[in-house]
Amino acid sequence: MERARIRVFDTTLRDGEQSPGCSMNVQEKLRMAHQLDRLGVDVIEAGFPIASEGDFAAVQAIAAVVRRPIIAGLARACTLDIERVWHAVRGAARPRIHVVLATSDIHLKHKLRISRQQCLQQAAESVRKARTFCSDVEFSLEDATRTDPEFLCQVVQAVVDAGATTVNIPDTVGYTTPAEFGELIQTICQRVRGIENVVLSVHCHNDLGLAVANSLAGIAAGARQVECSINGIGERAGNASLEEIVMAMRVRSDKFACHTEVVTEQLYPTSQMLSDITGVAVQPNKAIIGRNAFAHESGIHQDGMLKNPLTYEIMTPQSVGVPDSTLVLGKHSGRHALGRRCEQVGYQFDRRELDDLYRSFIALADRIKLVEDHHLLELIGSMKQPAQRALAPEMKARALAAATSPVASNHHTQSHPSSAFPPAAEIGLPRVVRNMMPEHHGEQEDYLWGV
Repeated sequence: MERARIRVFDTTLRDGEQSPGCSMNVQEKLRMAHQLDRLGVDVIEAGFPIASEGDFAAVQAIAAVVRRPIIAGLARACTLDIERVWHAVRGAARPRIHVVLATSDIHLKHKLRISRQQCLQQAAESVRKARTFCSDVEFSLEDATRTDPEFLCQVVQAVVDAGATTVNIPDTVGYTTPAEFGELIQTICQRVRGIENVVLSVHCHNDLGLAVANSLAGIAAGARQVECSINGIGERAGNASLEEIVMAMRVRSDKFACHTEVVTEQLYPTSQMLSDITGVAVQPNKAIIGRNAFAHESGIHQDGMLKNPLTYEIMTPQSVGVPDSTLVLGKHSGRHALGRRCEQVGYQFDRRELDDLYRSFIALADRIKLVEDHHLLELIGSMKQPAQRALAPEMKARALAAATSPVASNHHTQSHPSSAFPPAAEIGLPRVVRNMMPEHHGEQEDYLWGV
């Protein structure tokens, strides 16, 4: 079966930048646009040119030097905005004018103060105006999911007839649900003449935490462009997260008969660049690119990961540009992970010795959040009669180098500085006491011992 290609429309530099604290200057936008190009997105919405001279300059600069993707600028459905966008994007190899007009009754009555008929007329006229400048015109029906479905289809029909090449259905306030949104997209596909000749797009916000789910439902129902942003930044609770949408389609290709051209190995570097530019950190448990996305502290999970990473990871960290998975030493860690970490810092223990060390390790981990390598080395050094077998000097040097590398130490996104923990002397490291219990045997006992 042929897999449909989904166009990825990145709005990090426009809608994403509207997130409080995430505004960018011209050089920062240009730097981010080059990275989005490396990521392989199909469309970069570079800004809202009428908003400010700075935004106009940023869109113009991006259009001049980022040549592979489509470069779009946003315009309200009026001549002044449309002309301003064209002046900003006309230097692009592939320019697009993106026109937006609200269609819900609440917006028409309270914000625009126009009738439905006036809305229909303004939508069609704005598309025709944009087409006099550019052959690639996208039209967005703001607040589409709170618009009467019958009227929504009338507006879509009007802009398709006027020459729109892409029609976008936004869930502007994050109001819809996946099943409802999927039905709406299907309704448009069934009722609008000529819809098969344009690209149907979706743009979902995350006010109820459903932006990604709604976007995927829209794709499953027939949308062939998805609008999203890096790290999910955007107005209020944000936009659908680009990295989550792309990886959901890739990991669950059995459920989605479609693909994107995104270079997934660039997802993490792109996320990190955006955080660096805006100063807004990614939440640790953020899917795909959060600090904890490939970190494991639970002993049961660590034991499984050491035996086969597929036990607890549905994608490899390298597939999204993360250097490696991380086993975090904390109070939930097991002997298997502790033993592996000891080997990485240059020591090997038999089971009895590791049992002794493990009890002291847990006592320490109960008092501090994470056990760093220097804590572990002091625990080893405090053993009353250390029977541990140190590795050969050259092996120990290699293991220690590996242990202190960014991949092996705490985590792939933001390492936890040692200053975040009290010095080992101030903690009062527990003394290691030998355990006189006999060793255990058997597969189930080995499993329990390992965790």
